[in-house]
Amino acid sequence: MREAAKKGRPEFRNIGISDITGKYRMPPSAIVSILHRISGAGLFLMLPFLLYLLQESLLSEGSFEHFRGIMSNVFVKIILLGLSWAYLHHFTAGVRHLFMDNHLALDKDTAQKTARWVLVVSLALTALVGLKLFGVF
Repeated sequence: MREAAKKGRPEFRNIGISDITGKYRMPPSAIVSILHRISGAGLFLMLPFLLYLLQESLLSEGSFEHFRGIMSNVFVKIILLGLSWAYLHHFTAGVRHLFMDNHLALDKDTAQKTARWVLVVSLALTALVGLKLFGVF
């Protein structure tokens, strides 16, 4: 590495998790990319459990009312709101990636703007879901 510094070449270092949180300021596109992966993994891991809950709620009217009562719990609503955010963020970031796959919004400035829009739109839609979930409208 010392030889690279002498010749004026860039020095590349491995970055750990502790470095990301303190030393480096990540651009919005990096944040959206990381959240896209986390939300996708979370949705994938929750899918069997959610399908099981759906199956159980469709067995009879009694089981539906049982799960309806569970849904009235505030803690369960917060979990559902988190899952809603994961889905909405993953969806909006996926739409952004579809545009980028078609060679649109690839330059640095536009990519940063679309990343910010993904964050704003996913949070706004999650706020709407939260308002509906908690009975505001």
